[in-house]
Amino acid sequence: MKTMANLEKKLFNEDVMTLDTYIMFKLKEITERLKPELTARNRAPISLSMGAPTANPPEELLDRLKEILTEEGIHLYSIPKGEAFFRKAIAQRMKTRFGVDMDPDKEIFSLMGSKEGIANLVRFLITPKKEIKEKDVILVPDPGYASYLQFIKCSGGYAYPIPLTVENDYKPDMEEVWNNLIKDGFNPENVKAMIINFPNNPLGASTTKEYVKSVIDFCKKHEILLISDAAYCDLYFDEKEKPFSVFELEGAKDIAVEFFSFSKPYAITGWRLGWVCGNSTIIQRFGKGKSTIDNGIFKALQKACAEILNSKAGDDYIAQSNLNYAKKQAIMVKGFKELGWPIDEKTVPHTTFYLWLPIPPRYKSAFDFCQDVLEKSGVVLVPGNAFGAHGEGYFRLSFVCSDEQLQEVIDRFKADGFKFN
Repeated sequence: MKTMANLEKKLFNEDVMTLDTYIMFKLKEITERLKPELTARNRAPISLSMGAPTANPPEELLDRLKEILTEEGIHLYSIPKGEAFFRKAIAQRMKTRFGVDMDPDKEIFSLMGSKEGIANLVRFLITPKKEIKEKDVILVPDPGYASYLQFIKCSGGYAYPIPLTVENDYKPDMEEVWNNLIKDGFNPENVKAMIINFPNNPLGASTTKEYVKSVIDFCKKHEILLISDAAYCDLYFDEKEKPFSVFELEGAKDIAVEFFSFSKPYAITGWRLGWVCGNSTIIQRFGKGKSTIDNGIFKALQKACAEILNSKAGDDYIAQSNLNYAKKQAIMVKGFKELGWPIDEKTVPHTTFYLWLPIPPRYKSAFDFCQDVLEKSGVVLVPGNAFGAHGEGYFRLSFVCSDEQLQEVIDRFKADGFKFN
């Protein structure tokens, strides 16, 4: 009888065997282990790691869901593409929010959260190959959402980094990236897609229509798919930085798909609802693959969310949430400035619920700093290199907990000697 370790190696492919626990869940495991000791020292853990709203969802959404649960047929299978009423509501939202026309039958497909959708699309695009330089390539932002790398790796592909830095104003020259990829020995014919994520996780940065138009033109020139992850498009607190859809720009439907999520704007991360829209050929082919995997979202959730999506109650909820996030961001910016962090309020993004800050220069790595803060102050931060090599030297914090807890974080940093210099 083989040992379990040998059996595991025999059963799973090499790419999956290299995967580790997702960084957020790993941090949660570490925090739980340290919790008794920290609590005994009056440093009970405060998590600024997970990017998930902690507020309650809209009351109207919850009340309507309760009513829908008793409707006849509501507990039966749903079709993978989403019920017609759900897709029509999404089409209406795309029109009212972005001024974009979407065909609910051909250009929209429901998802069990945008994360699932992107993972499946990546899997459908990549043909696994063994040799690194022969692998299918997807261009990914660096720093970027940590799961992008895992989706691509376990699908047998290669994630080639697109550097997002202060120096390039988070608007890298894609032709330069393309030329570097060739210099690094990759076959440009194997590049399948490019992922963009604005507003960005972990940076919180948004971008301009001019830059995204240049990305669209780049993808058309090289005949690669543009994948836009717009999970944070409704999290903004300055009209001058109001996020937009790639489909507001000419030529996007020729080459792009865009992913959206209900999780962040309505604080329903556990419900797992989202959608992908865009190029009809890509959406229809994606749908054929996805229809072999699942039977679609619970119809009651679809119906409740279809109604909140285009309602005054839903828009009011988002607006109030964004006011709350603006207040929370102000608490953290003020506090970290008092601690010596070099923050210029004029350049702080007014989107998402993240702050991206440099580690104090006395630390050798982001991991060392975040570990020290956790063990001494009980504050859970995410080391920047968890989001890619270009994230080293930085950390991400998520300001989703209560105002009182955020102020407690600043107070603990002051009391425990965590200053920038």
